[in-house]
Amino acid sequence: MPSREDAASLSAMLSLLADPTRSRVLYALDVVEELCVGDLAMALEATEDAVGYALRLLRTAGFVTSRKDGRVVFYRLADGFPGPLREHCLRQLVELSRQVADGEG
Repeated sequence: MPSREDAASLSAMLSLLADPTRSRVLYALDVVEELCVGDLAMALEATEDAVGYALRLLRTAGFVTSRKDGRVVFYRLADGFPGPLREHCLRQLVELSRQVADGEG
């Protein structure tokens, strides 16, 4: 059984990923190495405010990093972003949610 601290960390991570905009931002940055807020907003069909807020939370959690090029800020997955989380958990959860939506699960 996980400790209270481990359970709290897991819960915090899962709640961070539970937001559709934040999870889609992570997917987009997994596919394209680096994007600015405007490009992410266009790709996700979301407002720049929603994407900016998602990026702020993801950056605070250590999932994404940013770099500034003139007036434009580009975001990418952090070097320490957990590979297994990206490769297995995120992709498998999408497939599982599709199966449940299709009535297969």
